[in-house]
Amino acid sequence: MRSIWNGAISFGLVSIPIKLVNATESHTISFRQIHTEDGGRIRYRKVCELEDREVGSGEIGKGWEDADGTIIPITDEELSHLPIPTAKTIEIVAFVPEDRIDPLQMDAAYYLQAGGAPAAKPYTLLREALKRSNKVAIAKYALRGRERLGMLRVVGDAIAMHGLLWPDEVRAPEGVAPDTPVTVRDKELDLADALMDTLGEVDLDDLHDQYREAVEELVAAKAAGEAPPEAPTAPSGGKVLDLMAALEKSVRAAKQSRGEEPAEKDAEEGAEVRALPQRKSARTAPKRTDAKKSTSTAKKSASSGTARKTTAKTTQATKKTTASKSTSTTKSTSAAKRTTAAKKTTAKKTPAKKTTSRKRTA
Repeated sequence: MRSIWNGAISFGLVSIPIKLVNATESHTISFRQIHTEDGGRIRYRKVCELEDREVGSGEIGKGWEDADGTIIPITDEELSHLPIPTAKTIEIVAFVPEDRIDPLQMDAAYYLQAGGAPAAKPYTLLREALKRSNKVAIAKYALRGRERLGMLRVVGDAIAMHGLLWPDEVRAPEGVAPDTPVTVRDKELDLADALMDTLGEVDLDDLHDQYREAVEELVAAKAAGEAPPEAPTAPSGGKVLDLMAALEKSVRAAKQSRGEEPAEKDAEEGAEVRALPQRKSARTAPKRTDAKKSTSTAKKSASSGTARKTTAKTTQATKKTTASKSTSTTKSTSAAKRTTAAKKTTAKKTPAKKTTSRKRTA
């Protein structure tokens, strides 16, 4: 890898010769500006305003524009002799826990390559010290005409440096958060937690730039004289009724993508529902069944009422019959008693008459 800056790391009284190497590279596809009528390239020419002519890069220098519009020329040699200790040195000023660094301050990333054999021992010492302390080093360095802030940390067996913005270069998030009072319910938080758990983790190595790949396919197709690939139709999710519905739908979609749950369509969320013929008959059948059920229920109710009336009449007739039987039995018993009493009285009277007649005969 080609170095973009040569200098040294100042670690107290220890100096470590290093080379600065870009740790990242851009894969963004860049386009050229063309004249749409004939396809000719559109180029920007550097023209001197005073002479009205194009000038080459060797004739171009730096200048500071004053408030009144006056240009003050500044040369690279003057910049290289500025009285700052970081002109060719990455000066470590502190060691702090990594979580003390706000990710908003993160800028470009570089690898610090040891500059030759003499740098091997102090380079390894700094690397192992950072590992054991679980801290990062905060440093100042000068690059491309300005002093910058950096963070040194261990990546594998190398030391990497992240350029940091100065604290006053990070804007405060004023007016960004919603100023409308909002109440978040526990159920919504539970669904959000469920969605986070369902999505789970991801291996960053599996992520790739799909837009760049699509542009490359488009360019290849047009270069070969073929029709450009058509974009797939994005599935319409329908209108989301509320936040709870959105969360529930997201959880289901995440589970479906992982094969944990069968796909379902929710008509209430705006999805299109098409009525099938068998569904129509299925919807009509319950109405007829209900009518039959109503008729049979009415018949059952009527027969039940009739049975109740018949039972009541039978019960009343039984009661009357029992009462009449009891009355007749009572009457028969009284008549029998009277007959027996009459017979006894007659029997008593008859012997007296016989005695009287016998006395008269004697």
